Amino acid sequence: MRVYLPTTLAVLGGALVAGQVGPAPVPGYAVTPALREWYASGDLEELEYVAMLQAARASLRLLHEDPGAPRRRVVLAADLPETIVTARNGADRPGLVLVMAPVDLADVVSGHVDDLDAADDIDAAAAALPAADAGDPDARFVVDGAEGHELLWYATQELLYLIG
Repeated sequence: MRVYLPTTLAVLGGALVAGQVGPAPVPGYAVTPALREWYASGDLEELEYVAMLQAARASLRLLHEDPGAPRRRVVLAADLPETIVTARNGADRPGLVLVMAPVDLADVVSGHVDDLDAADDIDAAAAALPAADAGDPDARFVVDGAEGHELLWYATQELLYLIG
């Protein structure tokens, strides 16, 4: 099962040293039955893209919580056995799952990270999240604008260069 794990560059550095993402439970996003129902018209590729976008929003929340982290959203894609993945969906987050074991970096198949050019927009969006959550339309516009930046794809062996 492909699971998209939200993180930050700061946390990624520690994971690369430790050889795993954790400790468990590790929150992530995947194509769950609730996501399929919520986004009924999509094929698997589209559904995985939606799960990755949900993980990117969760990464933005992590950046809000850690103002010292580099202002780039980070999502790791991992192929994991379904036996260690538990759905934690709700109407507001239909793809949310918990991985009930630390995720070995050997299970990570790619990384998805904002370009450096997006840093200012990501910083503004991280700061605007509380107001956006409270319904402020201007703040929502800022968050949505940051989400307009596509995440760049990185092979696993390239992840080390992102934190250096």
